[in-house]
Amino acid sequence: MDADVLTPDFATYPWIPLDRVGFAPPTVVVGWADGTSLDCHALWLYENTVAIDPVTREATVDPGDLPAAEFLTSAERRADGALLLGWADGRESVAHPGWLSSIARGEHVPSFVPGPQEVWTSQLGEPPTFDGTHVLDDDDVLDAWLGAMCSFGIARLRGTRADRTLLEELAYRIGPVRGSNFGGIFTVEAKLDADSTANTGLNLGQHTDLPTRETPPGFQFLHCVENTVAGGASRMTDGLAVVAELAASHPDEYAALTTLQWVFANRAKDGDHRWIGPIINHGAPSSPLTLRAFYPVRLAPHMPSGEVERAYAALRVFSRVAHDPRLMIRNRFEPGDLVGFDNRRVLHGRDEFDSGGGHRVLMGCYIDRDDVFSRLRVLRRTGEAGDRHRRAKAADETKEEQAT
Repeated sequence: MDADVLTPDFATYPWIPLDRVGFAPPTVVVGWADGTSLDCHALWLYENTVAIDPVTREATVDPGDLPAAEFLTSAERRADGALLLGWADGRESVAHPGWLSSIARGEHVPSFVPGPQEVWTSQLGEPPTFDGTHVLDDDDVLDAWLGAMCSFGIARLRGTRADRTLLEELAYRIGPVRGSNFGGIFTVEAKLDADSTANTGLNLGQHTDLPTRETPPGFQFLHCVENTVAGGASRMTDGLAVVAELAASHPDEYAALTTLQWVFANRAKDGDHRWIGPIINHGAPSSPLTLRAFYPVRLAPHMPSGEVERAYAALRVFSRVAHDPRLMIRNRFEPGDLVGFDNRRVLHGRDEFDSGGGHRVLMGCYIDRDDVFSRLRVLRRTGEAGDRHRRAKAADETKEEQAT
């Protein structure tokens, strides 16, 4: 039925026949039996049916070479429920009704697969946790872990192989590792010649990594290889909860934190990355929250001198809220634990520990949000994991309908 219908991507769509088609140039309105409908502009249909390369599934026509909207001369429902389009040069093209349905339901937007973000506080207790024994070869485990990580901003694997090579193997099952001045896969452990406060036994306040970059890394992964020290518990705070608390209870400080800018610099011996931004950066519409909150690399205020006192007052409030026990979870890393978290959203820190009383060795790396989300989308568009995800989502939608 759909073997002859090319879609502008590599996903597999269920065949959901159109119930009706209306054509009022330049718009084609398609609808399904459940009442869903979609307005389709003639040129958008041209780009996604006529001008699609069958190998790359990408559009092939430069905007300057697109025809006028009147080039579409007819639109009707084909006998099997597909959208049949007629063009002025005599060609016909077909749009897959399941693909059109996915657009109508918003399944094409970046946030659809990871789903809505779940804001959490100390009541979460523990990060969403999964058995990591088979994560290297079981797509279902990888799917569940990445899905929770994208939704909650944090998720943990337990029982992984506790050695220094496991993280690299797992990282490349997700996507390209994003390098930094610490390298690709890096080690977090107390050193005499520490190149970062992370490589000491000092207490680390709640922070996000690399605010010195134009775009800080999206996700950070930490894998515990060894931990025999007293203290050193990991602390996590959901930045979404912090921002909500600041906006509601400290509006003046929130205004300062979102508008007053600082220069950030890494001060490394072999690198000199710098960026300017506010502590809380909401970015453009559809951009993710970015917290630039690492005091060791906050170099100087970048604001009128009369605003500096207000900026410092706001920083004090930010720190108090970020360390509020009501918002924070605290967990000790055990060998084999592997935590992934959204570095631009989740503030992380660490209790002080005695670096002479044992060893605490974590392997770490960064992977950009785009690559984590891409991997999750691929997992869910193919195979049994994708089928289960679609069934679960359909079940959730049914429950919502019944509740209303």
